[in-house]
Amino acid sequence: MIDADDALGYVINAVARKFSQLFNMRFKAYGITSEQWSILSKLVDYHGISQRELSTITEKDPNNITKLLDQLEKKGWVKRADHPTDRRSYVLLVTELGDQLARQLKPLDQQLFVELTTSLTNDEVEVFKKILYQINQGLSDKIAKG
Repeated sequence: MIDADDALGYVINAVARKFSQLFNMRFKAYGITSEQWSILSKLVDYHGISQRELSTITEKDPNNITKLLDQLEKKGWVKRADHPTDRRSYVLLVTELGDQLARQLKPLDQQLFVELTTSLTNDEVEVFKKILYQINQGLSDKIAKG
């Protein structure tokens, strides 16, 4: 029997929590959380997408996306605009202020990743990412099947 502390899900969850904690500590001075950054950084990459598309890309619950977008909009980093072809939808745009913040944070985010993987070789990092992507895809497939 596998000890709970050795279970893969437990270890992955523990690493994710610690990564989020460290991120939040480092980025607190900028007034942004790891959850908010996960949205803002995607909107920089996918400027003008809909809320539904953002939910799919980030694999986040639509209700959580709404809450995070409200926070980002309140801070002036993101705005919602009418969708050009769908009156029921909005497109999400990064404001100039949000773009400036993202340009500041992207190198810091990359540096944080480098710090987290210093004990691994580049090949180990690539293999680790590949395995995580495979696990993620397998779980997504199982969820889709019900």
